[in-house]
Amino acid sequence: MRIATWNVNSIKARLPRVLEWLQEAAPDVALLQEIKVQDEGFPAEPIEDLGYNVLAHGQKSYNGVAILSKRPIEDPLIGLPGDDGDEQARYLEATVGTVRVAAIYLPNGNPTDGDKFTYKLNWMDRLRERAQTLLETQESIVLGGDYNVCPLDDDCWDPVGFADDALCRPESRARFNALLHLGLTEAFRAQHPGEIAYSYWDYQAGAWQKDHGLRIDHLLLSPEAADRLIETGIDKRPRGRERPSDHTPVWCELSE
Repeated sequence: MRIATWNVNSIKARLPRVLEWLQEAAPDVALLQEIKVQDEGFPAEPIEDLGYNVLAHGQKSYNGVAILSKRPIEDPLIGLPGDDGDEQARYLEATVGTVRVAAIYLPNGNPTDGDKFTYKLNWMDRLRERAQTLLETQESIVLGGDYNVCPLDDDCWDPVGFADDALCRPESRARFNALLHLGLTEAFRAQHPGEIAYSYWDYQAGAWQKDHGLRIDHLLLSPEAADRLIETGIDKRPRGRERPSDHTPVWCELSE
């Protein structure tokens, strides 16, 4: 069972790339972020024509997450619990087959001297509480998405230059580590310790060509899912094509 996460940076603008990738990579489940469209505007039909069920949680012009699955999407949870006043579309959870998945678009948090960073940290605290609840079920769980966190300096092409960025601040990393301390496994790093690899390259200053990237897209696995982990990787192909997202898919393969 192949599960992938991808921040598409506008599903409408990136639809040719998404359809192309779905046909090439053929993931069983795709967790999308930053779809930037309201639910009724999501281009479901061409994706459904490829054999996928679609569940979207969007908002106009910003944020938005979606789950695409070759299997039925069951028992959805829309929105991250813990703050009834949070109207940003950043979390979508459902069961597909034998796995409970979540599509996560964690707040960026910049600039760090104001409300955006506070919102990010509070959101991560809520995510930890939700993850703890999910882990208590002892089911196979995959929390995939754009976490907007470089867990280690190796996950950033310029750790000195990014030291004060919300993606690398100690407060962000501490909360990411708090998720791991619950018992979650970060799939890519578990299989590729010490490897320098990125999942995001800015559009500016030739970042892609220079490989000036960040690894901020992650798949976190419950112990039950980690026991099923066969392989994981980063698919760089979509980033090198015409009109790409600035992110590229990250995937893992679980045994059935």
